[in-house]
Amino acid sequence: MLVRVGLNVLHISESDAAGGAARTAYKVHRGLNGGGHTSRMLVGRKVTEDPAIRRIKRNDAWRAVDRAAGAVFDRLDLQYAFYPSSFGVARDPWFREADVVQLHNLHGSYFSYTALPTLTRRRPVVWLLQDQWAYTGHVAYSFDCERWRHGCGSCPYLSEYPRLNRDTTSVLWRMKRAVYARSRLAIIVPSRWMLELARASPLLSRFEMHRIPHGVETDVFRPLPKDEARRRLGLPEGRPLVLFSASDLHLLEEALARMDDPPLLALAGAGEIPRRVETAWLGSIGDDEVLAQAYSAADVLAVPTVADALTQTAIESIACGTPCVAFDRGGVTDVVTEETGYQARFGDIDDLARGLRVVLEEHERFAPRCRAIAEEEFTVDLQVRRYVELYEQVLAAE
Repeated sequence: MLVRVGLNVLHISESDAAGGAARTAYKVHRGLNGGGHTSRMLVGRKVTEDPAIRRIKRNDAWRAVDRAAGAVFDRLDLQYAFYPSSFGVARDPWFREADVVQLHNLHGSYFSYTALPTLTRRRPVVWLLQDQWAYTGHVAYSFDCERWRHGCGSCPYLSEYPRLNRDTTSVLWRMKRAVYARSRLAIIVPSRWMLELARASPLLSRFEMHRIPHGVETDVFRPLPKDEARRRLGLPEGRPLVLFSASDLHLLEEALARMDDPPLLALAGAGEIPRRVETAWLGSIGDDEVLAQAYSAADVLAVPTVADALTQTAIESIACGTPCVAFDRGGVTDVVTEETGYQARFGDIDDLARGLRVVLEEHERFAPRCRAIAEEEFTVDLQVRRYVELYEQVLAAE
C-alpha cells in the first residue's frame, strides 16, 4: 500500500518515556517525526524535553478539578471514571489539528475512558493495548481468571494493579461496555496472544483489530563482543551467564537451583537478590547502550513471565544476538521460538531448567538467527511503517 507523507498524529499516553508502554509510544512518536510526519503527544507525566510533548492537564485549574473529581470516584472505587481534562482534549488545538489520534495505556490516574465517545466522534482513533485492562473489570493482567469473558465480579485479584479496595469490577466492566458501545475505535495489539484475547472479549470484539509487533532500534540493540561487554560491566569472562531484568524471579531462582552446575545470574533492575544462586547485580539500567552491553554479555536471557502483551526485553535481547528462555504463554511466544531460544511448559520449573541448560550449551548456534529475525520482524522502522499504513486505512474508511 502506498502511504502519504505528512500525516498529523496525536498520541495520548500516561507518560512519554517512563515505563515500557511509554517507551513504546515515544519510539513511535519519534519514528513518525523522523519519517516526514507530524507527531505530538499529550501525556499525564512528561519526563523528556521534547517540545512536541506536553501534559494533558495544561494548567492548575485542570489539575485542581481533576484532583477533586478523582478523589470522589476513587472513594467509590470507580477507577478513572471522570477526569474533566480528558473531555477537554476535544478542544485542544493539537487534537483539532490531528488526522489520527492514537491511544496508549489509559490507566494511570491521568485519563478518563468515559471521554472516548466524545473524542472518537470528532477524530479517527486507534488504541494500542499493551495489557488486558481495556476489557477487564480493573486488572492489567487477569492471570488464570476468566471472569472478564462474562462480566467480572467476585474478583480474585483486587490487590493487583491497578488495585481496588472494594469489588466494583462488575460495575466497572459494565461501564466500559456502555462507553465502548458509543465509541468508534480501531484496536491494535502487539502479539497473537493479545489478539486472541481481545477478539474473545465481549467488550472489544465489535471493533476492527490489527496486530502490529513492537520494534526496537537495531542500531542501538546490536551484538557486541561478549568479552568486551563483560569487561565493561565487571562480569567474569568465560563463565555461563543468565540475564534477568524483571522483578519477580522466584520461578527462575528455583529453576537455577535445580541445575547441577548453576550458571551465574546477572540481575538488572529492582527486586530482591536471590539467596540460592550466585548473583551479580547490575543495578537499574536506564541507558540503552549499557542495556545492549548487558544483553551481549549474557549467554541467555530468562523471560519466565506469567502474562505479557509482548515483552520488549526479549526483542532487545535477540537483536543483540542473545537467545531467550520463556514459558509457552503470552506475547513473548511471538519472539521466543525454536529459532531464538526455548519455550518451557507454563509453570514447569524442571522444563524451565532444561531450557536454560539447552540454550546455554548451544547459545552460539542461536545468535545469528536471533539477530536476523530481529532485523526482519522487530525494527522500529517496520513498526512505524505498519502504523502509518493503518492510519491510512482508518482515514480511507472515514
